[in-house]
Amino acid sequence: MSLIHRLAELRESRERGILFTAIEGDEAGTKVLVLESGEHIGDGLEDAVAQFDELIRRGRNTLLTLDDGSKVFVEWYGPPPRLFVYGAVDTAEAMCRGAKLLGWHAIVADARAKFATRERIPSADELIVEWPDRALAQVQPDHQTAIVVLTHDDKFDEPALIGALETEAFYVGALGSRRNQERRRERLLEAGVEEAALDRIMGPCGLDIGADTQEETALSILAEILAVRGRREGGFLKDAKKRIHVEAE
Repeated sequence: MSLIHRLAELRESRERGILFTAIEGDEAGTKVLVLESGEHIGDGLEDAVAQFDELIRRGRNTLLTLDDGSKVFVEWYGPPPRLFVYGAVDTAEAMCRGAKLLGWHAIVADARAKFATRERIPSADELIVEWPDRALAQVQPDHQTAIVVLTHDDKFDEPALIGALETEAFYVGALGSRRNQERRRERLLEAGVEEAALDRIMGPCGLDIGADTQEETALSILAEILAVRGRREGGFLKDAKKRIHVEAE
């Protein structure tokens, strides 16, 4: 199968892959397609292809400069990232609206059927009425999934966070005051969650932008999710030391 034909299939199959194209150096013009399944089409560019695992998790195009000075363009293919929100509260709808503007796939779950309705959360791509463990099993979060827990209720928060920390989700956030976060942390430790795993939880989640309304809170959380995905701190651009648009790490 030709490389072009295989690329054309990716949209329908929803597989993830990276097309490596050498643009400078001895192998200029060489193309290699690598899929998450392990399939390879094309030969060469070994030093760039060796970085596949990290690059596929980065979820974006980039330009690699290799040790020999050659340059390889990394073109990322795959379905859009997913936002999984547990807790069908008002902030969940605001987050779904924001996620759709980003082109992401938004999923909201809640065990309370009267909350997880299309009337209350019209912007969700998927609505799931299940307890956290079953909802997570249905969604199967991976390294292109952000998870946010908004329920403010221990019987939902704790199993949702425990389950989230068992996945590859690149972001796990929880709403709540610092006092509630500390109390929740102690309860999770008592439940057997390791300290290192708890450090993955962004809580209180969101960037410090003075958010007040549901929409502002959603913007704050989504901005933090983007910052984590882009490996940024989320500060003022005028104080940033990195390029605004990063070509290569």
